Amino acid sequence: MDSIELIARGKINLYLEIIGHRADGYHELVMILQTIDLADRLILETGDGISVSCSHAEVPTDETNLAYRAARLMQSEFNRSDGVKITIDKQIPVAAGLAGGSCNAAAVLVGINQLWSLGLILPELQVLGGKIGSDVPFCLSGGTAIATGRGEKLDPIPDLESLWVVLGKYDGMGVSTPWAYQTYRQQFRGKYDSSGDMGSLLQAITSQNGATIGKLLYNDLEKVVLPEYGPVERLREAFANAGVVGMMSGSGPTVFALCESEVQAKLVQERTREAVNDPDLHFWVTKFASTGIELLTTEDKRR
Repeated sequence: MDSIELIARGKINLYLEIIGHRADGYHELVMILQTIDLADRLILETGDGISVSCSHAEVPTDETNLAYRAARLMQSEFNRSDGVKITIDKQIPVAAGLAGGSCNAAAVLVGINQLWSLGLILPELQVLGGKIGSDVPFCLSGGTAIATGRGEKLDPIPDLESLWVVLGKYDGMGVSTPWAYQTYRQQFRGKYDSSGDMGSLLQAITSQNGATIGKLLYNDLEKVVLPEYGPVERLREAFANAGVVGMMSGSGPTVFALCESEVQAKLVQERTREAVNDPDLHFWVTKFASTGIELLTTEDKRR
């Protein structure tokens, strides 16, 4: 096998609660993660050394790229000198809190596992993924899951495939994840007091109650990001005025809202676009997915 093509799906946080800080500098988290169908497409080919190219000019192609780091990790872990050429067709917005870099890294782990015939199973790939970033293990499996620790410990829960999501992000706006967590720690000085209701949200997920799920979305990081990023807060309010609850994904700046149909999602998108009326604000309408990384077959590629 000389080349392989993969779909790498993004994710949103339906719930993000900070419950403490850890000795390793990270924070102890409780989250509910959800894969969405907004996805990048990657092609991996055998080659000399490691190279990365991307359709989006803002994505780095050096060793700071998580896909590059994933390839380097596989070389190191399995003492291989094989090279790989990584081509990324970027559809997930950059620096958006949607795990775009992490899902690319996950795709490279899956792809190299196939290219080199390593025979690794999902739990083994997830252990490797955890060495690259906290979101990578979830990006490998996808679906709906509770994530604890720094986000790498996963417990799958019933998948939510029937819901749609509207995402909005301002072009050129990014929020530093380290800044968000450090500011949260400084502001609350270790007094982690969440107002989220994870128990009720889990019940709504189990019963597949989309309307209730949408009302129980929660993200502790909004407490520090929204006061500093006025446009993000106004976008959240615009979603509310369109009849749905908007919430920031991860450390932002993407804001999303859940809908029970594609028709409703597109209506919410148009109402919110008209209310904000900013040419730098971009929207995506997509649906929930139960799969993270997907290997494309020859038939898939023809579609």
